[in-house]
Order: sequence, then structure tokens, then C-alpha cells
Amino acid sequence: MHHRHFFAALSIAIVGGSASAQSMQSTHHHDAHADGGIGQPGIEANVTRTVKVDMRDNMRFTPDAIRVKAGDTIRFIVTNSGKIRHEMVFGSDAQLKAHYAAMLKNPEMEHADDNQITLAPGKSGELLWQFSQAGTVNFACLQPGHYDAGMKGSVTVAGTAHKH
Repeated sequence: MHHRHFFAALSIAIVGGSASAQSMQSTHHHDAHADGGIGQPGIEANVTRTVKVDMRDNMRFTPDAIRVKAGDTIRFIVTNSGKIRHEMVFGSDAQLKAHYAAMLKNPEMEHADDNQITLAPGKSGELLWQFSQAGTVNFACLQPGHYDAGMKGSVTVAGTAHKH
């Protein structure tokens, strides 16, 4: 029962807050993107380049700093060259911290969202992602203990060259 009350309160807060958020958005210079500024799943036909990322048991991504342009769709070829499970999850710093806290409470939690790839030791996979706006998009491994050990990185998204 407790969860039902929480979600009811949450949905009331979201619905109640939407009118003021809309009026604020129209006066704010930059539109607030529904994706939180991290982008969205990419489409194969739109891939502009491929970036290889290696995940290792020293709790590091190689590379851990990637540069792209706003609008780019990147094919990430992600390899787990370690002996334990790793994952690459895109998100804002706040999203990653919240997701990591949930993973610590529920280490067996399986998730397969579009913004991430989880790989068993020795496996490789692809993640297609489109970076829609300038800024920084973070990524991290949210397996218990890995984020705390520093297994994180960032994608710097350069703005487009058009004038306002």
C-alpha cells in the first residue's frame, strides 16, 4: 500500500507542476528537452562515426573522454575486456547517481534501457546514440562498487556553428 500512495503523490506533483513548467519554458531561452539533454537512441542510417570503448577491471573506460558534435549519431563498439560484468550507461550526473543508488539496493536488478549496454566478461556489443544538444553527457558503469571506484566518463558535445 505504501508504494501506491507514493506514486499517487508523485503523479499529482508531476501533473500539478506541469502548467508552471510550461509557462517557465516559454520564457526561458533554451528549451528544456524531454531527454534531459542526454540525447536519444540513434538510428543506423544516421551514424556519423564509430567510437570504440573498452571496459576493464581496473574500473576504467578507455577512452573516458569523448568529443562529438551536436546532432552526431555515434556507433559505440563497447568491449568488456575484464573478467567481471561491466556496463556503459548514458545519463546526466543526477540520473546516473540515482540509478546507481537503486542498483546498490537491488544488485540483481536487470535492466535493458536504450541508453545503456551491459556486457559479460569478454563480450562486445554496440550502442547507437544521437547527441541532440551541446553540453556534457556522462556515462558510467553502475554495477555495484564500480561507479564509486571511478568507472565513469563523459562525452563533450560541441554546439553547431549556426548564429542566433
